[in-house]
Amino acid sequence: MNELDYKSFYEKVGKTNGWDFSKLQVMLEGVLWDFNEEIRKKSKSSDVLLDIGTGGGENLLSIAHSFLFLIGIDLSSAMIEMAQTNLKESNSSNVRFFQMSSDELQFPLELFDVVTCRHAPFSSTEVAKVLKKDGYFFTQQVGEGDKINLKEAFKRGQLNEENGALLSKYVRELKQAGFSEVTTFEYDATDYYQRPEDLIFLLKHTPTIPNFGKETDDIEVLNDFIKNNNTPKGIRTNSKRFLIIARK
Repeated sequence: MNELDYKSFYEKVGKTNGWDFSKLQVMLEGVLWDFNEEIRKKSKSSDVLLDIGTGGGENLLSIAHSFLFLIGIDLSSAMIEMAQTNLKESNSSNVRFFQMSSDELQFPLELFDVVTCRHAPFSSTEVAKVLKKDGYFFTQQVGEGDKINLKEAFKRGQLNEENGALLSKYVRELKQAGFSEVTTFEYDATDYYQRPEDLIFLLKHTPTIPNFGKETDDIEVLNDFIKNNNTPKGIRTNSKRFLIIARK
């Protein structure tokens, strides 16, 4: 998928299906960090935070009590509509959501103490512009080897991407944008999806398998995958993630 395809995918799927992953029954083994906890370690209750690619805002709302003020942005209007609904249903009065491109952050220079981005694209130069001196940028991204057995079964996805290429690209761009400290972490965890419907939810709500359900043999391939990867713990696949913590 190119960038335009991703935008179209998220706009369409977010509007029709929603983006609440909290009800998925998945057991993970080998996760090395909690993204929100890593943010809290280097933040203060007086900090102002920007979240890029906030989606439905569920994660941002879950940490709202730890910050003075928070703003979430997303390119998708459907995402922001859902975030606004979730905000109304929450008890948070210190959160705002706006539709905005990460390639053109429309905020004053050095407004934020903390900028976060989880599983969404970002511009290093734009992040540097809106982040205060000595402020922190946190991003967790999906590595090329994510869900590798699924991609091999369906014969599409990031099969030909060089492992570590995206991490190297982001580190290089952050340093070029003026970040003085850039630290990276990686893990390759094992996922056990407890039910077939949990796995189907993943495939319908993420671009792991491009255009899932549109190929004539997709359901047959999925059934074979479940049969071949079913274990006493659940349907096995993997989560490849990397974390970057950058200080300006």
